[in-house]
Amino acid sequence: MRLTIRDIQKMRAERQPITMLTAYDAASARLAEAAEVPMILVGDSLGMVIQGRDSTIPVRLEHMIYHAEIVARVTTRPLIVADLPFMTYATQEQALANAARLMQEAQVSAVKLEGGAHSAPVIRSIVDWGIPVMAHIGLTPQSVNAFGGFRVQGKDLDAARQLLRDAKAIEQAGAFAVVLELVPTKLAALITEILHIPTIGIGAGAGCSGQVQVLHDLLGLYSEFLPRHARRYASLGDVARDAIAQYREDVSQRRFPTDEHSFNMSDTVIETLRAEIHEGHLIH
Repeated sequence: MRLTIRDIQKMRAERQPITMLTAYDAASARLAEAAEVPMILVGDSLGMVIQGRDSTIPVRLEHMIYHAEIVARVTTRPLIVADLPFMTYATQEQALANAARLMQEAQVSAVKLEGGAHSAPVIRSIVDWGIPVMAHIGLTPQSVNAFGGFRVQGKDLDAARQLLRDAKAIEQAGAFAVVLELVPTKLAALITEILHIPTIGIGAGAGCSGQVQVLHDLLGLYSEFLPRHARRYASLGDVARDAIAQYREDVSQRRFPTDEHSFNMSDTVIETLRAEIHEGHLIH
């Protein structure tokens, strides 16, 4: 059976670290499930890692529904969380309608949205209708232009106080968990200490209840850039590039395909076809 928000909260209560990983398609979702990852995020980060954009802002709700439906359909065990993209939850009415679409059309387990205290009323309105919500504070990528880039949040006293207020506000609004992104380690640990819901860190240190990372960073599918908060567990990008280059070379040198990769038919059929072509009976 699929895990629920109660299972995730139980892991936090039992101090069992929670692993969360992004997935955007059938292959990555199946790999995450096979590795027994308990929670999958279909993140609007797909705008950057799948669509090749420089931010998450251009991602539309239809994109999220498309990818989230695939991930939910091909898995049976992990709890599936899908992002509400930029400006799809500006009002309570809009947020509820769009969260409902993700639940109905993609059949995810929960939705995620960015923002602290100012998003609390929206969170409450969604939760009140029975839709689980994961919150997201700290560096919120949909607000990257307002932040002036991807910067660590909460480093000075006033900013740290605000993050603490944000964390309590979203917990009180009913969020079942919260992502802390690019938050100083000690502040993230303090937030984790005062909350009763799981904190899922990304660039927020080991003191969080769990961690989330982007699949493509972990697997080294992009060699150009690795965020400081990510660890590369494999270099599959290099392996894939070399394999593709070998394929190109084999085709150019006529080493592929061979008989092993081809299909045969009766010589009699071919000879009959040749004769009919020669006599003009088949092709005019």
